[in-house]
Amino acid sequence: MPVMGKVQVQPTVAAIATLSILLSISSIQSLTGIGVNYGTIANNLPPPQTVAQFLSQSTTITHVKLFDSDPAILHAFAHSPIAVTVSVPNHLIPILTNLTSAHNWVRQSLLPHALTTNIVRVLLGNEVLSTSNKSLISSLVPSMQNLHIALSASSLAHRVQVSTPHSLGILSASDPPSTGRFREGYDEAVLKPLLSFLRATGAPFMVNAYPFFGFTEDTLDFALFRPNFGARDRFTGLAYANMLDAQLDAVYSALGGLGFGDVEIVIAETGWPSVGEPWQVGVDVDNAAEYNRNLIQHVTSGVGTPLMPNRTFETYVFALFNEDLKPGPVSERNFGLFRADLTPAYDVGLLRTSQSMMPRMSVPLNPMEEMQWCVARADVGLDALQANIDYVCGLSLNCLPIQAGGECFFPNDVRAHAGSRWMQVFVKVGLEVSEMIN
Repeated sequence: MPVMGKVQVQPTVAAIATLSILLSISSIQSLTGIGVNYGTIANNLPPPQTVAQFLSQSTTITHVKLFDSDPAILHAFAHSPIAVTVSVPNHLIPILTNLTSAHNWVRQSLLPHALTTNIVRVLLGNEVLSTSNKSLISSLVPSMQNLHIALSASSLAHRVQVSTPHSLGILSASDPPSTGRFREGYDEAVLKPLLSFLRATGAPFMVNAYPFFGFTEDTLDFALFRPNFGARDRFTGLAYANMLDAQLDAVYSALGGLGFGDVEIVIAETGWPSVGEPWQVGVDVDNAAEYNRNLIQHVTSGVGTPLMPNRTFETYVFALFNEDLKPGPVSERNFGLFRADLTPAYDVGLLRTSQSMMPRMSVPLNPMEEMQWCVARADVGLDALQANIDYVCGLSLNCLPIQAGGECFFPNDVRAHAGSRWMQVFVKVGLEVSEMIN
C-alpha cells in the first residue's frame, strides 16, 4: 500500500479528492457476501427507497443486481453500503456499438448517480449468446468495449466493471465437468475476444447457474446440496457432492480450454422457486428454502469446488421478490426470497439478528493497527463536507452509524459526522492524513 501524504484540494473537486484516496488504497476489488437480483416485473412491490433501507439495515445482503438502470432505484441506493450492478437491456446493445451512444448512455444513466450510489458493474444484456440473434451477438463485444471507453472518459472505469451474463446453454459439453467446452462457432468468434476484454479489464465471467433447470427426480438431492451418492468425474477422479459445483467446474473447464482459466467466475443468477405447476417435482417452499440456505452456506464457506478449491464465489440469488407480472410458467413468478411486505418467504439466514446488528464495514479494521483520526478543516463549507461524506459512504463505507437511528447520529451535525470513527476506515498506519479531504 503506498504512503499517502497530506493533500490540499479545493472544495469544488471533492469527488476527485475522494477518488484519490480510494485509488491509493486499491483498485476494483472482488465482492464478498451474498447478492440478490432485484427484478421489478410486478405491481405490488414496495418503493425502491424502502427496499434499499431494508436491505441495508435489516439484511446481510451486500450487493444487488438490477435488470436495467432505473434512476429511481439508483437514487434510492444513494448513501447505501450496497454495491449495485446495473444492466443494459438486450435491445440497446446494437446501439452502443456507436461510441457516441455509449458516451451518452454513461452520461445519462450513470453520471447522475456516480457520486452517491455505489455502482460497481454494468452488464450488457442477459444471456445474449443464447438468443441466436446474430445482430445482438456480433454487437456484444464492441458494445462492451465502447462502454469501457466511455467509463474511462468519465473517470469511472477504475470502479465500474463491464461484463455480461451467460446461460449454461453456451456449453456444448458439461458432463463430466472436466469435459466442459463452449459451443463451436461461439468459442473462437465471440468468446475469445470477450474473454480477452474481461481479462484486460479485470472483470469476471458471469454465469446463470440453475441446478433447478437441470435436476431430475433421481438427482433432486444432488441439486439441493443434500446428502447423496454424488458423482465422480471419470477423467479426473474428482468427486462431486452437488450439482452447482459440477456446473461451475464445467464452465471453468471451458474457460481453461480457451486459455482463460484465470478469469474469475461470478454466479450472476441462481435460485429455486417456491411455487410451480401441480405436476412439477421438487417445487415447494421447503425445497426453495433448503436450496438457497445451502447455497449461501456453500458459496461463502471457502471450500470452493473440486477444480476451484479454497475460494468463495460472488453470488446473486434469484430473486429478491416474486414478480407477479412475469410471463411463462408459474415457477417464473415465484423465485422471491421476500414478500412484498418485506417479510421473508422463508428463512435462509439473511436477516440480521439482534446480535449481528453492528454495522458492517467493507474494509475490516485490525484492532492492533493504530488509527489516525481526521478533523474537518474549519474553513470548509458544510455542503462540500457533506458531499465528501456522501461520496465515501456511497462507494465503500457502511455509514448507517451516522444516519438516523445509528449510534453515531447524535450530535446530528455534519462536522461531527465527518469526525466520526466510522469515517476513518481507510486511515491506517502509514497514511499521513490529518485533514478531511474536500
